[in-house]
Amino acid sequence: MDRKPVSIVMNRTCAGLLLALIGCLIIAFPAAAADDQTGRFLPAPDCAKGWTASEKTVFFTRDNLFERINGEAEIYFPFGFDLLASARYQSSVNPQIAIDADIYRMGSLLDAFGIYAGYRRSDDAGAGIGADGVISPSQLLFYQDRYFVRLQATGALEIDKNIFLACGSAISANIMLNPGKPKELELFSLPGIEKNSERYIKSLLGYSFLRRGIIADAKSSTGQFQVFVVFEDSEAAARKAFDQYVSYLRASGPDVGTDASGGIISMAGTDPLYGKVLLRLAGRNLFGAVRFSDLSSARQFIEAMIRGKAAAK
Repeated sequence: MDRKPVSIVMNRTCAGLLLALIGCLIIAFPAAAADDQTGRFLPAPDCAKGWTASEKTVFFTRDNLFERINGEAEIYFPFGFDLLASARYQSSVNPQIAIDADIYRMGSLLDAFGIYAGYRRSDDAGAGIGADGVISPSQLLFYQDRYFVRLQATGALEIDKNIFLACGSAISANIMLNPGKPKELELFSLPGIEKNSERYIKSLLGYSFLRRGIIADAKSSTGQFQVFVVFEDSEAAARKAFDQYVSYLRASGPDVGTDASGGIISMAGTDPLYGKVLLRLAGRNLFGAVRFSDLSSARQFIEAMIRGKAAAK
């Protein structure tokens, strides 16, 4: 039997392993490059005087985000999350106390706002960092461009706010990208909108046919209610969502009326979950209000939002 030299077999085996290794490196390189880019936003070696990174930056993707925030990871996925860079900065005075700094890379500026708005509270103090930020004794939150940043105290119930602000400002300066807010929020720059109540939600009101939009708390002389805007990609898609909502409400009860006078399509009725509802179709958007007691107040808010949209064009 003809037997090939061992050296040839070994050489071919090594060559195969080398090619496989090169292939793995080629596949892994873009992820590594992306990791390095986001990781550079974390200050090194200090985020503030006396607060030094205690270990290497750790990265998390959609596959293992639960290891960092178990129970919360699923909240991030609809907003385009693809990478988290995380570092810990220890106090030189007391190494048992540290700040965990997390930078989440989201799908867009609006997505980053969506995650940020889900965590902030209406009574949180402003931090003046990034597009918007809030601070409490135990954490600082802000968003900037497509990034959501969360600084959290560990080993202590609170940390001096100047330390948080120094760390947050250093990260913001490293990001060096768009510090502005989403243009969609301009529609809610109206008297009567409750401070820090705007939220960007996928499946607005919990309905799949209202794919994405912003909702906020509003207040008038007649009471409190909520106003919202649904964003669609085309006028046809917006009309489809409008019709689906009307069909849903009509299946729930007879108290639904539509009107198409003056070139404006609108609907008024009762939502089984949210009480009275008013909806207007305007281009690629749906403007609405729920939980109101006075129809005229809700209509005034919606008309002001539609005028604001027209003025912004």
